[in-house]
Amino acid sequence: MSDIPESARAALPFETTAELEPLEEIGGQRRAAEAVRFAVGMAHDGYNLFAFGPEGTGKYSFVRRHLERAASETPTPPDWCYVNNFEEAHRPKALSLPAGKACPFRDDMAQLVEELKLAIPAAFESDEHRNHKSAIQGQFKERQEEAFGKLQARAKEHDIALIRTPVGLELAPIRDGEVLNPNEFEALAEDEKQRRRAVSEDLQKDLEGLLRQIPGWEREQRRELRDLDRETTMFAVGHLIDELKRTWQDEPEVIAHLDAVSDDVIDNAEAFLPQDSEGPQILFGGRTPSGSAIVRRYQVNVIVDQMRREGVRHPEPPAGVPVIYEDHPTQPNLVGRTEHIAQFGTLVTDFNLIKGGALHRANGGWLILDAHKLLTQPYAGETLKRALRSERIRIESPAESLGWTTTTTLEPEPIPLSVKIVLLGEPLIYYLLLHYDPDFRELFRVAADFASDMDRDTDGTQIYARLVGTVAARDGLKSLDRGAVARVVEHGARLAGDAEKLTTHMGTIEDVVREADFWAREDGAETIAAAHVQRAIDARIFRSDRLRERIQEEIHRGTLVIETEDVRIGQVNGLAVIQLDHFAFGRPSRISCRVRLGKGEVRRHRT
Repeated sequence: MSDIPESARAALPFETTAELEPLEEIGGQRRAAEAVRFAVGMAHDGYNLFAFGPEGTGKYSFVRRHLERAASETPTPPDWCYVNNFEEAHRPKALSLPAGKACPFRDDMAQLVEELKLAIPAAFESDEHRNHKSAIQGQFKERQEEAFGKLQARAKEHDIALIRTPVGLELAPIRDGEVLNPNEFEALAEDEKQRRRAVSEDLQKDLEGLLRQIPGWEREQRRELRDLDRETTMFAVGHLIDELKRTWQDEPEVIAHLDAVSDDVIDNAEAFLPQDSEGPQILFGGRTPSGSAIVRRYQVNVIVDQMRREGVRHPEPPAGVPVIYEDHPTQPNLVGRTEHIAQFGTLVTDFNLIKGGALHRANGGWLILDAHKLLTQPYAGETLKRALRSERIRIESPAESLGWTTTTTLEPEPIPLSVKIVLLGEPLIYYLLLHYDPDFRELFRVAADFASDMDRDTDGTQIYARLVGTVAARDGLKSLDRGAVARVVEHGARLAGDAEKLTTHMGTIEDVVREADFWAREDGAETIAAAHVQRAIDARIFRSDRLRERIQEEIHRGTLVIETEDVRIGQVNGLAVIQLDHFAFGRPSRISCRVRLGKGEVRRHRT
């Protein structure tokens, strides 16, 4: 390693990177680190963060690492779920539960429904219920028979019978127990006919009065039967609901919901009974559900489950607030959506088809978004700003937010929002938003400016050494010796375009290390040496320099004439720098002008 300068040896006091401590965060970003720390500590509204800088500077990993460190010290936010609103079905209610309690509550409600499907039919089929029902029906029948019996007895005293015809009850004259036909009636004496007509009119009035009383008796019977059904249902349901109330006695919202469930079950007990027909069942809507619809009516739709973050199920609620990254920030992915199911040719929905968005999952914590992706999604940016200003998450479709829909749909209860937003983007996006969007300055008051380079001093060199060592250990690569690290540092300075600076485009540096590992394995070396780093750099240039090679070939062949000797009046050589991805090269060009005698001034001639 005699080719390494003494200054580099002092900055690299190790043999291989295996001896170094891992690099936990990117160096050279002190300004950005202070901005992130300030945004994390500010609990006031509007102090959201916009992290901007060139691509590849590690903004996402840097910000996320800081946020996760701060998030672990904050209490875990609650779970959220939607339940049925029994008074207004199109406005589901939002329930907040302690972290990790939403799924147990959902399971308890599912178990309750299964027990009700057994307990209610058993109660209605019991001997006690059947006897009470028969007693009520017998009482009504007895009252009706008694009233008609009295009327019939009075009519018989006056030789009139109460008979049943296809059109109803009628009064008819009789003699010796036989109904008189019209001719026989007309053959009676006139005073006898008058007497019978007068009696028939009085009895007819009494019959009509009796018939008018019957619907009232029937309503009274139905009311008594309903009261019996309610009493029976309350007996079957009461102990089950009370048991759940004892389990959730510390949650007032759950207790209120269980009371509403109890009232609704009592009102719709017939839905738990065996159905008479096997026809199609309506799954959604309707005041009186039937069949499998009753299961959906009392379900719990869990929107936010702190036991599951980023698709990973945890045995216990993770400590701290969530840090969520949404890769596809469309409006539905941000605020959630209401799905529909095709049923009998119609799209229908209910509260079980409400799906949460990234704001729901990040509520109480941090949500990281790519600014360019957010701004290119229709209505996503405006929806996000509206949620931040109102501090509410309102689930709505784009058509609803624009007022285009006229059909009845769900209006879920908005959920309170407490979240910090981090936008990642280019400096141009930040300054354009700052200039043209009046709301942006009020909502994103903290900017983290990521530098494109850092000082090439002892600290910077050691940061590079720890960086490449961390990459090698993380990706299972060979360790780098001191010469290889020195060559990586030199390459970082060349990419920065300044001998006293190092690039912070760590993605490129990591790629060079991975490719150097490939060449080290090709050679069977135990560690990555400077020659392997150089070979990786040369290979990267070779893969990208076809155009440069063609231009140089044209120069050698004389197709492009570049004079490098003597002096030519009105002619100079220029150099244009062409950037192709990570590779840049110069293209020489001849620049000529028209000259003439004059005052010795250089003027621009317009043509």
